[in-house]
Amino acid sequence: MLERFYPSFVIHSVADLPIDQLRQQGIRLLFFDIDNTLAPFDVAEPDDATLQLLSQWKAMGFAICLLSNNNARRVSLFNRRLHGIAVHRAGKPGTKKMRQVMAHLHVTPQQTALIGDQVFTDMYCANRAGVLAILCRPICNRDQLVTKVKRGAESWVLRCYERSR
Repeated sequence: MLERFYPSFVIHSVADLPIDQLRQQGIRLLFFDIDNTLAPFDVAEPDDATLQLLSQWKAMGFAICLLSNNNARRVSLFNRRLHGIAVHRAGKPGTKKMRQVMAHLHVTPQQTALIGDQVFTDMYCANRAGVLAILCRPICNRDQLVTKVKRGAESWVLRCYERSR
């Protein structure tokens, strides 16, 4: 039952993403959560290092999509310098908007990965959609209140995940 929340694997930051391995696996589309995956939730725009990484991966042929449950203003401001595909109010763990992007880009779930910091939204969404679920450790301890409340339950799920491996 808990497996629906489990990641395929865990990274400490997006800089640790095994991009060559993903390419060898045939991954062509990378969905990224924003808050506490690419930047703290209270930082409006990506820093230069994050921009450089995402731009480098775009240049390598990966499609990059920001997939956030946040509002349009937050997502468009974060995407301003990135110029990627950006989806606000994504409804994660729902998969409708994710599937729309995959269909638009003619990419299958087997060619797609979702990178995010939350098991109940990001990992559950990825698993429901049949895409590679990559859990990124949160960038910082600052979270919105609703996320802070979920972190305790998330740590229990992750302990179960570690024991199952």
